[in-house]
Amino acid sequence: MLRVPTPLSDDLEKTVHNTIGCCITVHRTLGPGLREIIYSKAIAIELKAAGIAFEQESTFPVTYRGELLCEQRLDFVVDGKLILEIKAVEVIANVHHAQLLHYLRLSRLPVGLLINFNVAYLRDGIVRKVCEKNGLRASSSLRAFVVPAGL
Repeated sequence: MLRVPTPLSDDLEKTVHNTIGCCITVHRTLGPGLREIIYSKAIAIELKAAGIAFEQESTFPVTYRGELLCEQRLDFVVDGKLILEIKAVEVIANVHHAQLLHYLRLSRLPVGLLINFNVAYLRDGIVRKVCEKNGLRASSSLRAFVVPAGL
């Protein structure tokens, strides 16, 4: 397991690690070049086979000045604590990073994975972002960022 300084509990780190493992299994089997929906369906099968609790297409409210604007959908919420956002794009753009940051802030979940399956080696397509109370920190073998929880 990756050992970098982390504000996450060992249990949550294990969930992140196992979720990434499921995604690697899917990528090794299917390879790059397919649509996001195909990877999402395969990930659901893999998470279920691994006995990892998850919700697919989970929603949370988006409000503005106390008024409900809409419900936002997340690709996956794993174990009630981890956002898993799936992409199959040429390059993960800044807007994809911003999207995951907004999802973390709005959902108040502690950690998110942005995984791009359109890469030769999945490790090159994994971005991990962690939301904590004290501020923004980064650690990077998986291009990881820590975001203030209050933002």
